[in-house]
Amino acid sequence: MTADELKGHGERLLATLIDWATSPQFYAQAGAIVAAVAVAHFAARQIRNKVPYFDAAPAVGPFLRIREVIYTSRNLLFPVLAVLMLAIGVQGTAATVGASWLVRLAQSVAVVGVLYTAISRFITHPLLRAAGLYVAIPIAALQVFGWFDDAVRWLDGLSLEAGNIRVSVLALIKAGIFGSALFWLGRLSNDAGQKAIRRQEALDLPTRELFAKLFQIALFCAGFVLLLQLLGLDLTALAIFGGALGVGIGFGLQQIAANFISGIIILLERSLKIGDYIEMDGGKAGIVKELNMRSTSLETFDGKEILVPNEKLITTSFSNWTKSDTHQQHEVTFQVGYDCDVREVQRVITAAVAKHTQVLGKPEEPVCELRSFGDKAMGFAVEFWVDGIEGGPNKVSSEVRLLIWEALKANKMTLPRP
Repeated sequence: MTADELKGHGERLLATLIDWATSPQFYAQAGAIVAAVAVAHFAARQIRNKVPYFDAAPAVGPFLRIREVIYTSRNLLFPVLAVLMLAIGVQGTAATVGASWLVRLAQSVAVVGVLYTAISRFITHPLLRAAGLYVAIPIAALQVFGWFDDAVRWLDGLSLEAGNIRVSVLALIKAGIFGSALFWLGRLSNDAGQKAIRRQEALDLPTRELFAKLFQIALFCAGFVLLLQLLGLDLTALAIFGGALGVGIGFGLQQIAANFISGIIILLERSLKIGDYIEMDGGKAGIVKELNMRSTSLETFDGKEILVPNEKLITTSFSNWTKSDTHQQHEVTFQVGYDCDVREVQRVITAAVAKHTQVLGKPEEPVCELRSFGDKAMGFAVEFWVDGIEGGPNKVSSEVRLLIWEALKANKMTLPRP
């Protein structure tokens, strides 16, 4: 824009302001706006003070939820009454001075105020509130001021074209809005669907996990296709996207694809399930908490979570301690002096360990074995079975050692000293 054009715009703006300042119609409309706002403010205050539903927050009584909603809506009284009073002002100024554009502008601002107050008071979800404040209110403001169509055309005109492909700012905004909404709805639907699938007790746990993951994949694929339809894109573009995705997998997404496919294989062959205790070759161990599309979450006994890529569970070996049987055998070693009767030591220790509430009698009773002859003591080991893994809430070995100590002391069996 040249200096002469800027000067021309400035002169026209100044002429408009002077025309307003000397126009009785302008002052009549401004007075109507002030009067409408004052009446709305006074009426809202009187209603809040006189009507019991708006006077104090309800605590008890019938229809408590409805009364709480009515009380919460007390902040809407002023903006709603302002819109109504300004509507009367529009009719009055149009009939008396023949102009009402300024009052209509004020009414449009009041409508936006009603929407802002309603969103702030009634929407508590952070995502929905942000969508209302930063998406719904700007769109409503453009609509009530009559600028919406012009803004749409202007945003659509800001575009980048490459061959047959055209990307505009409007398309990007629509993609962001629709994509966010579909992603949020997809997350809600996915959580609800997976909970419903996992509640199906007629299916075993691995099958429920497999159906849950397949439901998740199908849901997000459907959301992606629906987003393309909402944006008005031809679904034949999926062929181009599929080719680009294949090239991407070939060059840089091999690990992601491998982890994804490995997760499906794990669910199909049922080598793992939620609740299994596994131990990796590198020493990482934990209880399987969640089987995700890319990784498996292991929870350790000290509260940490280890994320293991699914590919590692396919290409490397690991020990599944509880795949088919949760019963585990453990042993505790100890030493006694040479002056002790070996048979008596075995009898006493076996009886003491068998008294523990978590020690099982099947598949085998506790067994005390003589393992070694040392320089100053004989080495023993007691083997016993428990249900579950040693560690976390199952700290059986420590309690068994206490039982051994108490049994040896009670029977005056000597312990080797350094």
